[in-house]
Amino acid sequence: MENMYHCYASAAFGMEGLVAKELKSNGLQDVRADNGFVLFSSTADNLYLSNMKLHFSDRLYIILASGECKSFEDLFQLVFSVPWPDFFSGNEFIDVSCKCTKSQLMSQRDCQSITKKAIIEKVRKSTGRKIFSESGAHLYIQVSIRNNLARVLLNTSGDALSRRGYRTWNGEAPLRETLAAALVELSGWRPGQPLHDPCCGTGTILIEAALIAAKIAPGINRHFAMEEYCCFRHLDFPALRFSLKSAEDLSSISGISGSDLDSSALDLAIKHVSQARLNTNMISLDLQPLQELTLETENGVFICNPPYGERLSDQEKCRRLYHDLFLLKKRHPTWKLCAITSDPAFERSFGKKADKKRRLYNGRLECVYYIYN
Repeated sequence: MENMYHCYASAAFGMEGLVAKELKSNGLQDVRADNGFVLFSSTADNLYLSNMKLHFSDRLYIILASGECKSFEDLFQLVFSVPWPDFFSGNEFIDVSCKCTKSQLMSQRDCQSITKKAIIEKVRKSTGRKIFSESGAHLYIQVSIRNNLARVLLNTSGDALSRRGYRTWNGEAPLRETLAAALVELSGWRPGQPLHDPCCGTGTILIEAALIAAKIAPGINRHFAMEEYCCFRHLDFPALRFSLKSAEDLSSISGISGSDLDSSALDLAIKHVSQARLNTNMISLDLQPLQELTLETENGVFICNPPYGERLSDQEKCRRLYHDLFLLKKRHPTWKLCAITSDPAFERSFGKKADKKRRLYNGRLECVYYIYN
């Protein structure tokens, strides 16, 4: 019988429910959402599949130990309690990061030092090993301490899951891929229905929608840290990856389009579409200002990330654009319109109260997702 791991999926605030729902739909057990994370249980192979399949989570971790820590001695003993020889062969570079919030231990540097010392002491005592070259792959350990509750976590993802691998160039205001996928999910759009982004920029929202429609695992083309860990050498990573590729259906992508008035952004969008193993026959891109946009199809969904006007000099221009979105919606009465912004004057500038609102974060920037039916 395979080992079951207690796991931790980090998530941006406001997206925990989406992460929990997706974990449950993928058959994961003991799923429980909290502020900024979701707890669940998984086998090693399902954990690897989840790294590739999840659209909304930031990273996936295994919880190696947890307990109250009010002193450095408490932290040392907690880290020392982990059976490190199961996870650490002795040659890996021990890469420790720490997050401390509202706790007696608030020095991240000291917590990192204590954690690394406890790992080496445990391996030395358990194996007799005296030399640690740290010349191999990185072993990513994170210690999270919040309200004096410490969790020792093994990062199985490596880089953030938002880094799908298709976006190697960024425009002026890049939208994280995980947030773009959330905007698509929360809009109520479903594959086969028309979708258009009138401020598409470098194409992230459109690509995430196409991946959902075609059942393409968003992380299918990238590497994950757990592929280098000695504790997972028994897994057949190529076979697990192939099992997801075989489920893809590119023919399911239809009606996805975008437009923008920035030709350089559209050039990047074309490159990103190609790097996502898609093409412009699947995602239509057009150089056009939204003020002139008129679509012939019915019952579609507009999803956009318009400029926020962070600088005072830009606010007036952006707020005129928000009203242009109202006029776009008026020209397309059967279409739903969804827009995310940090500007608290959006509804007033748009000219109508939203039918539904959802608070989300674009990085550290608090935003509201406005949905007009």
